[in-house]
Amino acid sequence: MIGLTLASVWCWSIVIEKSFAFSRARSQTDEFERIFWSGQSLDELYQAVSQKPASAMQALFVAAMREWRRSIEGTAKPLAGVQMRIERVMDVTITREMERLERRLLFLATVGAVAPFVGLFGTVWGIMTAFQGIAASKNTNLAVVAPGIAEALFATALGLIAAIPAVIFYNAFTQSASRISQRLEAFADEFSAIVSRQLDLKT
Repeated sequence: MIGLTLASVWCWSIVIEKSFAFSRARSQTDEFERIFWSGQSLDELYQAVSQKPASAMQALFVAAMREWRRSIEGTAKPLAGVQMRIERVMDVTITREMERLERRLLFLATVGAVAPFVGLFGTVWGIMTAFQGIAASKNTNLAVVAPGIAEALFATALGLIAAIPAVIFYNAFTQSASRISQRLEAFADEFSAIVSRQLDLKT
């Protein structure tokens, strides 16, 4: 029961931290997309956010722009394979940023799956102990039996208290992460189209 209590406390700390993280990620993504499509020069935007990207989408943009600049630096004509390299850089960046955003969510899934069984095990163990006490005392009075069984059932309740919020918030955060990943993928496709147009103009 101590383990279940600690797991529940740790789950709620993850829930609070991830709630702020996903909310911040959504607002920062909205703000960056608004700025990106406002018509501001991409070079100016890159200079503004390249030192410390504040969101996953900013990190994606910075990685793509950095690879673009490296590819065209010192040459009048971009080298072959520029677009493919930029797309690969963006894919790696998306994977890295999503791993960072989804960190510790596996703990919620684990608690949600395991905690009910741990609680059930505690209940079975408690009932066994209660019946052993009954056998030793040779007294089946309800006042003697009830406290031990109630304590045993409390383990199951504690397991459910730990598991239910963990499962609910794991599913919610997974869905939020999926939506953010889709937005990053869409931005990567749009940026790739911009790169393709720039390459066509230079050829």
